[in-house]
Amino acid sequence: MTTSRNITSLEPARIAALAPWLLGAALIAYAWFSGGYLVTVMSFALIYAIFVAGLNVFMGFAGQVSFGQNAFAAISGYTSAVLTTTYGMEPLVGMAIGISGALAFALLIGYPTLRLKGHYLAMATLAVGLIVYEVAVHWQSVTQGYMGISGIPPLGIGRYEVTSEKSQLLLLVIVACIMLFIAWRIRNSRLGRAFVAVAGSEDAARALGIDVAHYKLVSFLISAGYAALAGSLFVHVVGFVSPEVYGMHMVVLAFTMLYVGGIGTIVGPLIGAIVISLLPEMFRQFKDYQDLIYGAVLILLLIYAPKGIASLSSLLMRDRKSALPS
Repeated sequence: MTTSRNITSLEPARIAALAPWLLGAALIAYAWFSGGYLVTVMSFALIYAIFVAGLNVFMGFAGQVSFGQNAFAAISGYTSAVLTTTYGMEPLVGMAIGISGALAFALLIGYPTLRLKGHYLAMATLAVGLIVYEVAVHWQSVTQGYMGISGIPPLGIGRYEVTSEKSQLLLLVIVACIMLFIAWRIRNSRLGRAFVAVAGSEDAARALGIDVAHYKLVSFLISAGYAALAGSLFVHVVGFVSPEVYGMHMVVLAFTMLYVGGIGTIVGPLIGAIVISLLPEMFRQFKDYQDLIYGAVLILLLIYAPKGIASLSSLLMRDRKSALPS
């Protein structure tokens, strides 16, 4: 009887754990069947989900702060855009070179900046993002400045190109699922446990024999790789890139998605990216009051779900258990 009672009590917990995933799948499926502009909104949300999943590795798992992840997205995106439009390279080759370049840049700046902690690290990474943004604006012979680069080819191999919006959405769903699975594997590996130890206390982790500097750099590189992939995907899905794409708006949006979805969780970046992308569309009918209502909803979400939407199911389960008679 004890075993059957334990199994029965686990079922609601499993359903609650799956609820955020089911919500994300339902919203993507709704966009797929609805078609039109909603497919574009959901495609952008999935690109941001990849970007935020990388930010989650550095901030949610390793407990560090970075305001400069847009720099790696910009380096990868612009590299891929220039190589495919100017030199006629295949999109996948351009993406691979762009991501490699962003990782090399992350390795170059990682050593000096990761010696800093807290607010100093946040300010240093913010400066990196601003420097790359200014380079994108003023290096007009390569980036075309504010005019941007247009005519970027869509993703594809050889003569096969992913051109329709629904095909692009399906491809982005597959890529996002793979990247979230990799994040889940990292979180449940020895590497992920080392990240969590560093996030808890660097001094305690060092006392346990963990090379803190090494693991901070690894988490930084993983995060940069996710950002670079998202940056390249964006230019090939949209077909255009300009400096504003990788500006401070991207940083603020990514932070909002991470905290609304649930920092430190696996599904949080996906849920946060979808919800934050859909909210402005839901409130568009309110016209002048759209931003006011959008801000009010964000405040309510942060008040009643301080650990993010992904944690709501676990909170409901905890309340349900506490309400049961002992």
